[in-house]
Amino acid sequence: MSLQISILTPERPFFSGEAEEIILPTETGEMGVLNNHAPIITGLDVGAMLIRTKDQWNSVALMGGFAVVKKNQVTILANEAEAAESINADEAQAAFEEAKANLEKAEGAKQKVEANFAFKRAKARFQVVKVVNKRA
Repeated sequence: MSLQISILTPERPFFSGEAEEIILPTETGEMGVLNNHAPIITGLDVGAMLIRTKDQWNSVALMGGFAVVKKNQVTILANEAEAAESINADEAQAAFEEAKANLEKAEGAKQKVEANFAFKRAKARFQVVKVVNKRA
């Protein structure tokens, strides 16, 4: 038996399918979910979600949200989600490097918070592209 995964965003249902295992970017670190996982509700951080089917690993950039795990069903309510295949690798790398530089030179609380969010977002997009490139 496999996990039933649903990823929902405010715009549309993003993904629905089966997986053998998933790895979620939670607010306290990465969390793996296999069959018969204990029921849990967790906050999601901005980061890369990995989905393992029988054949391969797929990756999705999640921009925060919540996940509910119950009876081999995982429902993810994400602020935004982006599939690795839809991300341009060169643009993602350039955005990551720019966001990193902006974070390093940010001054003041507001600027640091905004720069940190932009960095986490760019890092998530870049991470999912790197996963795809490793499989290629």
